[in-house]
Amino acid sequence: MCFSGLDPTGGAGIQADIETVFSLGCHCAPIITVLTAQNTQNALSQSPTDAALLVQQARAVLEDTPVQCFKIGLVSSVEAIEVIHTILKDYSSIPVVLDPVLSAGGGYAFNDEEVLDAIKQLLIPLTTILTPNTEEIMKLAPTSDNVDACANELLEVGADHILLTGTHAQTPGVENKLYSLHQEATVFNWPRLEPSFHGSGCTLAAAIAANLAHHLTVREAIQQAQRFTWEALSHGYRSGFGQHIPDRSFWKNQK
Repeated sequence: MCFSGLDPTGGAGIQADIETVFSLGCHCAPIITVLTAQNTQNALSQSPTDAALLVQQARAVLEDTPVQCFKIGLVSSVEAIEVIHTILKDYSSIPVVLDPVLSAGGGYAFNDEEVLDAIKQLLIPLTTILTPNTEEIMKLAPTSDNVDACANELLEVGADHILLTGTHAQTPGVENKLYSLHQEATVFNWPRLEPSFHGSGCTLAAAIAANLAHHLTVREAIQQAQRFTWEALSHGYRSGFGQHIPDRSFWKNQK
């Protein structure tokens, strides 16, 4: 079950989730959290789904169909976060992958400080795997001095694992780091691709969720999701004037 926003470019948000989990052999139950007006250059506006409708969407499915994993993307109202929190508490045995989408690639801010605080207090403590980039983790833990300290703070808040993605860091390659409480961090290195991408974080988080739904271990799910995401990005294309869009069906042309 994917809680995500509707991106009319199809590059990010709920369509990215659907394409990813389908490609990895799962069926997506899409719950729309917010409608957006955006393109590959930036977001223009947003309209959050009414909280009562959001919870009705989710519970209608949950009362009818077994769900193996929750994936949460863009949530831009405290009310939406509160009802998702209640659902996660009611279905506490289902793993949760949280991609804290805070802004668009062009800089449009989806969330204010109140929403950020609600994500930290209500969603992160119930999260199995949190997948922020370096900019997002600093916003979620602004009093920490560096990204390692930020990760440790969010582990203390309650996240079981954090996969910190390094695409925004100024490094020759991409260095992703997996943090788990009381364990040494694991580093994953990937070749850096030249373009910037619209929907890369959605793809990664949805791929992790799909792998968890197949009952892979956390480390196996994360490793395989990174490989899928890198391949989707490397086969990506530019549909407009802004960021490239991942090709999440790259596998169809492979023999």
